[in-house]
Amino acid sequence: MTGRYEDRLLRVLSYIHDNPAGDLSLDRLADEAAMSRFHWHRVFRAMTGETCAQAVRRMRMNRAATWLIQKDWPVDQVAARCGYPNSASFARAFAEDFGQRPGPFRQAGRLRPPLSKPDPEDFPMHPTEIRTEPKRRLAMLRHKGAYYTIGQSFEKFGAICEARGLWPQVGPVIGVYLDNPEAVPEAELTSLAGAEWRGEGIPDGMEEWVIDGGRTAVMTYKGPYSGLAAAYQTLFGQWLPESGEEPADVPCYEISLNNPRTTAPEDLLTEICLPLK
Repeated sequence: MTGRYEDRLLRVLSYIHDNPAGDLSLDRLADEAAMSRFHWHRVFRAMTGETCAQAVRRMRMNRAATWLIQKDWPVDQVAARCGYPNSASFARAFAEDFGQRPGPFRQAGRLRPPLSKPDPEDFPMHPTEIRTEPKRRLAMLRHKGAYYTIGQSFEKFGAICEARGLWPQVGPVIGVYLDNPEAVPEAELTSLAGAEWRGEGIPDGMEEWVIDGGRTAVMTYKGPYSGLAAAYQTLFGQWLPESGEEPADVPCYEISLNNPRTTAPEDLLTEICLPLK
């Protein structure tokens, strides 16, 4: 029985992520879940800890923040793609969530034309240290597509953990990025969303992944997830050449240090981990 409701929840989360400009009313989401409007609202809130409206707004705003930094679309186009009827209402909602209106937010993120050469000053430094990281056993969901859309798989991971009561066995939330986004087409990028697993067998529907640990460059990035791409540019374009270190032939991974549902975007903390030889 739990699995049936879990499937409905994951189907609705996928629908929200795939249709940010679409009809995301409670009635439409209830139809996607194949449940009555009244009962679906109660089930969704009980399984996720937030209302459908809260989830829709949060996902739309996160997508908007990423587009503002990584795309050169006009603000009114970003607003339309996120389901807002006009740029004024979008700007108000964005400012409430991010503390800045879309224009200043984009300027602070230093959007560059798609083919322009990066200026080192475009990418501010973040605290970086070399640490000996532990070996970690992870329970993960595989994600396909642009890395900035991995939030969809993290939403599903959290929903599964909530529905099955798995949180006591879950450690730090971690994302693993298996491809080089400079060399692999965006649609073919593969990543993993999940967490360190402290239980016995890996939960059904997830896959096991092991991080061997050892010497690792760890950059602590503070700010909204839309700024992570610039932080990677700093790590690989400035810190790594200056350090004289050699990266190991294994993927980078990220450790989330706080919860995006309860933390303001500017206060989010993410450790970007680059394993070294």
